[in-house]
Amino acid sequence: MEPTNKSTVLKSDFPPQAEKLSFEDTRVAFASKSDKDLRKAYYLFRLVSSQAMMVLGKHATALALKINLPIKGIVKKTIFNQFCGGETINECASTTKILDAYNIGTILDYSVEGKETEAEFEAGFREIFRTVETADKNPHIPFCVFKISGLCRNSLLEKLSAGKDLSETESAAYLRLKDRVEAICKRAAEAGTPVFIDAEESWIQDAIDNLAMEMMSKYNQKKAIVYNTLQMYRHDRMAHLVLAQAQAEENGFFYGVKLVRGAYMEKERFRAEEKGYISPIQPDKAATDRDYDAAIQFCLNHLNNVYFCAGTHNEDSSLLLAAEMDRLEIDRNDERIFFAQLFGMSDHISFNLSKASFNVAKYVPYGPVKDVMPYLIRRAEENTSVQGQTGRELNLITREIKRRKEA
Repeated sequence: MEPTNKSTVLKSDFPPQAEKLSFEDTRVAFASKSDKDLRKAYYLFRLVSSQAMMVLGKHATALALKINLPIKGIVKKTIFNQFCGGETINECASTTKILDAYNIGTILDYSVEGKETEAEFEAGFREIFRTVETADKNPHIPFCVFKISGLCRNSLLEKLSAGKDLSETESAAYLRLKDRVEAICKRAAEAGTPVFIDAEESWIQDAIDNLAMEMMSKYNQKKAIVYNTLQMYRHDRMAHLVLAQAQAEENGFFYGVKLVRGAYMEKERFRAEEKGYISPIQPDKAATDRDYDAAIQFCLNHLNNVYFCAGTHNEDSSLLLAAEMDRLEIDRNDERIFFAQLFGMSDHISFNLSKASFNVAKYVPYGPVKDVMPYLIRRAEENTSVQGQTGRELNLITREIKRRKEA
């Protein structure tokens, strides 16, 4: 199976002796930001670097929104603007245009969570469907994305993952879920825009994996349209990757995968301890890093039927993939390989990769401020807890502010 790539650039444009990729150039990293934008980002990362301030801010914001205090404007001008593109697809347009100018794709991510009713699931489905339709008309949107849990109750996914029999009501709910997932994937295939199915908690992930593979077998016949997501902080995901790729190859379809480190570690460990089972999380960060990089190598070694996206803020893993592509003489803009980072984070990776002609996209979350708060709190907590993340962001911003003053 040979992939097609309308935008392939001749390998001669990227000779082996090309300048070594670096993420240290702050001029490139923050080219899209004004001096005012940089100062705002600096103060925001200073704020989220404080564990005490984060805990206080999290509870104060949740309470204020619950009792309808008028804080939406403050939230929107600060943390929301840093990590989100807007409240609607249309509001994201200005963000998309900025990224377009630097050859960085936009992944519209409807980040509303915690819904429970069929009406809410249907509304979520319609919004996700609109992102696919928007991508169909915009060449700067290389992927769409959605969470299965945004389309049904978690309890249904948990029961499916555990292999339990469904009641008549649950069976009907599952059919509605499959119809929604199928409609999204079918429209994505028509648009020629691949769609990521996000990874979630381990106790509902088996159901998600099964649905993703079912959709791949149907829509990945000519290229990867449907991608599953693997959280490599789980100790079983490398084995899952090997098995899933073999299954796809044996059955004659392309395997699409987004590789991430993961987003639910504390919750996973707490639940495993509470319920008395072995935690699915790797024993330490080194094991996660090892498996993540092994997954990159595996995908590169199986490009005959694998398309993949390295969704990572890790500099070493990004440099590894870039270097291996050059070593293997794979075009830097080969459509089978993408890098991705979250909007508002790791611009030094995204913008420098793009300048070096690699395929890069930013996840651009959007949705009503109140509904997106759980996502925003996770992002802020991630910056607080991930070792070195906030310090790295602050250091780069500080260097660029100083560079501009001295220029």
